[in-house]
Amino acid sequence: MKESDNGEIRLPGAETFDALVLADGLFPVHPVPRGMIERLRAHLFCCDGAADALLAAGFVPRAVVGDGDSISPQARAQLADRLVIRPEQESNDLTKTVRYCVAQGYRRLCLLGATGKREDHTLGNISLLADYMDAVDVEMWTDYGTLTPVTGNVTLTSHPGQQISVFCMDPAPLTLHGVRWPVKNRTLTRWWQASLNETTGDSFRVETNGKAVVFRKYR
Repeated sequence: MKESDNGEIRLPGAETFDALVLADGLFPVHPVPRGMIERLRAHLFCCDGAADALLAAGFVPRAVVGDGDSISPQARAQLADRLVIRPEQESNDLTKTVRYCVAQGYRRLCLLGATGKREDHTLGNISLLADYMDAVDVEMWTDYGTLTPVTGNVTLTSHPGQQISVFCMDPAPLTLHGVRWPVKNRTLTRWWQASLNETTGDSFRVETNGKAVVFRKYR
């Protein structure tokens, strides 16, 4: 994240991602996340459960990380030289893969395939963004939009009428500027309370002392 002249934090754009992590949710079909796989194919990592889908799509990851219980025997044999087994069960495979990327020196991660299939996995993976942001700049891209963890006074790019939602991870006051339905210094108690909003210009601002996750729908 970069700080502007007036002290606001401006998150870098997609062009600054230096690695991609594919989780074992629904494999992306939208051209935006699929294009990101192509652009970052030289710096592509995946959870062990996503290895088969990735190979089927014609991509070979730099490393496959996880506890090793979700990869097929065929993919295990093909990727034996890049399989990283982390058997501990205190974290899920997505977290293990993110930690591996951070240990390799990557600092700007795009997460794909982290939603779909099961709602409990989807909710868990989205909430993990609030933990990952302490170690790395990270966004989660789906077939519908992007999920960005934020804290402090953050300006995000948008386009007029873009649909957005903000989900507070902590019970801290939230303020939203540059949206159709502004929020002013309000502590929210349910995730829906700052959802289904839309922007009025080319950017909008989120202010909170806690952590929040911002969803921005593609055009």
